[in-house]
Amino acid sequence: MALETKAVSVDLESSVSEASTTDSPIKASEKFQRQSSFRRGGVIPTAICLSKATISVGVLSMSVHAAEVGALYQLACLMLGGVLTVLSIRMISVASIETKKWSFEDVCEELFHPVMAIVTGFMNACVCLGSAAGYLIVCGQVFVVVFPTDDATRNLFVVSVGIFVCCPMALARHVGFTRHLAAMTVGALILLVIVVAWYMGEHRIDESVTTESFLLGPGEATFVAYMNSINNMIFAYNNQFNVPQLTRELTHEPSRDGMTKVAILSTSVTFLLYALVFLLSVLAFGVAENQKDSLILDLMPVREEIHVRISLMAVMFSVLTCFQLHIYPIQQFLAYLVRKARGCSSDDEKADVVYFGRSLTRWYDIFCALGSVCLVVLIAVVITSLRAMLDFIGAFGAAYISFMVPPMWIIALRRKDEKNFSWFSREILFSVSFLALGLFLFVFGTYSAILPILGL
Repeated sequence: MALETKAVSVDLESSVSEASTTDSPIKASEKFQRQSSFRRGGVIPTAICLSKATISVGVLSMSVHAAEVGALYQLACLMLGGVLTVLSIRMISVASIETKKWSFEDVCEELFHPVMAIVTGFMNACVCLGSAAGYLIVCGQVFVVVFPTDDATRNLFVVSVGIFVCCPMALARHVGFTRHLAAMTVGALILLVIVVAWYMGEHRIDESVTTESFLLGPGEATFVAYMNSINNMIFAYNNQFNVPQLTRELTHEPSRDGMTKVAILSTSVTFLLYALVFLLSVLAFGVAENQKDSLILDLMPVREEIHVRISLMAVMFSVLTCFQLHIYPIQQFLAYLVRKARGCSSDDEKADVVYFGRSLTRWYDIFCALGSVCLVVLIAVVITSLRAMLDFIGAFGAAYISFMVPPMWIIALRRKDEKNFSWFSREILFSVSFLALGLFLFVFGTYSAILPILGL
């Protein structure tokens, strides 16, 4: 009996030792994440991260364009933009999964040429730099509204936030790192919707709003105004720069259906928040010239109310938590340039993290984050107009990344199968049409965005 007990204890010890040796800390953390309902890589947290990359400063300037072109036109743009965004995200996920590449640069190099990869990476980095600068511009506006001060103090605040808040957040290794913060910030933006509804309830509908002006606009909008409204819509839904990495971070095997569910969920949340904000804002603050550069400035007359201050601080918290989502693609682009300079590919062992060593990799991450943040801070200090910034980014960079690159990837993928490839297949015809739309938005949108900046 004693021998049997001893044998059982030995077996238990051996099984425990085998489990401890076979289960590494990484595998243990992965098991814990699979058991968690809000694990990194799940459909819901991934959708929240993707929607958080979208719902940021765009929601603050949406009402400005709606006040010019009318609620019907703006709502139609939002609906069309939502459908196009879901299709674009699906195309990107298909290309990433079939090539097994997880950045815009690597997919472009696999399907086209390193020059195309550098151009695309540069455009993607420009979009993310401009978006991050827009966040700091919002932080500066909130600071001026809550604590009335001069431009020099505002600039000092923007620099301090960029260095001491944004830079540490930019060092996260995974996009899904901010999933909990992303959920909180979506709630912060819901609080902004409630505050706007309170303002309308307290001050009634603005005198400049009539049924016709609310639905169709005041009638003074030009072609440039309509195009800039589309530019703002493109920027409002622009989250494609994180799609390859989020596709890779899905807990289960990366799949196009999984990312399609993520795209539909995140786009639906984005559409509802945007629609509520601009509809209530136009009713509360009026049309045409009554609308200021952003909702933050619209709320300045009631900034002494405690709930208004809380909502503005929540907006600041919301945009700051987006920072890492936009710095990550910039770090990917810088890493790609370093690999190319060293003559490495994404699959080369020399390009792996182990080759550099842990400490050197972390120092490299710190260098990339510091460089990116410094450039973002410089842009935010020089440019203070949020509307001009978002219109230009939406037309120039976001249209290229969202609506031109994905269909080109699909066409290049299908052309690899020369025997079954046909320009007249439904998928290719749809991709060509999608590309033509993206080209139109890129050319005419950029033209319309530049005119107000030049004062024409």
